[in-house]
Amino acid sequence: MQETKLFSGELYNNALKQIDLAAQTMHLDPNVAGRLKYPKRTLIVSVPVRMDDGHIKVFEGYRVQHNMTLGPGKGGIRYSPLVTLSEIATFAMQMTLKCSLFQLPLGGAKGGIRCNPNRMSRGEKQRMTRRFTSEIFNLIGPDKDIPAPDIGTDEQVMAWMMDTYSQEVGFAIPGVVTGKPIEIGGSLGRRDATGRGVGYTILEAAKYLNISLDQNTTVVIQGYGQVGSAAARKMHKVGCSVIALSDENGGIYNPKGLDIEKVDAYVKEKRTLSGYPNADSINNEELLELECTILIPAAIEEQITKDNAPKLKCKMIAEAANSPTTGPADLILQDRGIFVIPDILANGGGVTVSYFEWVQGLQKFFWDEKDVNNRLFTIMANTFQKVLATQQKYKCSMRTAAYVSAMEHLSRAMLLRGFYP
Repeated sequence: MQETKLFSGELYNNALKQIDLAAQTMHLDPNVAGRLKYPKRTLIVSVPVRMDDGHIKVFEGYRVQHNMTLGPGKGGIRYSPLVTLSEIATFAMQMTLKCSLFQLPLGGAKGGIRCNPNRMSRGEKQRMTRRFTSEIFNLIGPDKDIPAPDIGTDEQVMAWMMDTYSQEVGFAIPGVVTGKPIEIGGSLGRRDATGRGVGYTILEAAKYLNISLDQNTTVVIQGYGQVGSAAARKMHKVGCSVIALSDENGGIYNPKGLDIEKVDAYVKEKRTLSGYPNADSINNEELLELECTILIPAAIEEQITKDNAPKLKCKMIAEAANSPTTGPADLILQDRGIFVIPDILANGGGVTVSYFEWVQGLQKFFWDEKDVNNRLFTIMANTFQKVLATQQKYKCSMRTAAYVSAMEHLSRAMLLRGFYP
């Protein structure tokens, strides 16, 4: 396996191994496979910010464009103290494959700033966002590279990015980002799209596995942010019993099921799950090992490892987070017969509705939420079935099948476009 010198770490190496495995499975042209291991472009910027106390603090920011054969780059902006160049490069690579898997006319990109947004004031975050946007200005644009929210960012951050870019150009450019507020060109249904899409893939998987989605079907969700909460609402709506949830402060557990509407109201007021009544406290490690039908890791990467994978007591895992399962853990889950809906398939609802937002913005014609959700369901269901058919054709894991499906579409496009110069 060839490895770049710029990037290192288990996360990036695991992604390279997945590309190698898929390439071997489908007998991909090695010249194409080799190109997919390197990002097209990497930008590292310093982001000086005047903090509220008057001193200047310098943050490190990144934007990586992995492959843009199919169209402009697409990928989130992450604010987290754990952000590294290697992590951003890994997620840019996965965005390339995700867009190809869903046959969207978009390439893969990702960005982020190493910071702790929870310890910053609104003014500090705004100044940091605007400076970062100005530093990556030459790389982004509605026809070049289109950022979106990710961990630590939201609609407001996208509004600041859109405004900063527009100020530089001289007029409003709503299409430079997606995940914006509705008032400035956002799409209905975008906020819950990733979690809702996770639910749609679970519906398809349940049909395949003959699992009845009712009160006897128990769901555990690690991570109760925008994605995890939307997935919880969807699974609750279809009749499942959501028995455990967690956030960065810990989790709550009630084997009889949680009232998701009451949980949402509590979190809106307290901004944490801690102290929620009518449930027992539980930590994130214990939560993953609860007996349940469906486990949804919706927090951060590398949560399911070789140490806890043998202890999981679920029938299905739907990866709402990016790379929540390590390579060694993946092999253990396969050996144990646990059905895994891989991240580039399960969490593809976010980029799909971001694509819808981009299209609506270009047309200056916006759809109602029912239309957005119906279109999302059709694409998620069809893509799941495509991956399932690939899995059955090659007798491989669902993760490898998703990579193969993505690389089949992308490699054809790369070969048709040819090699320049």
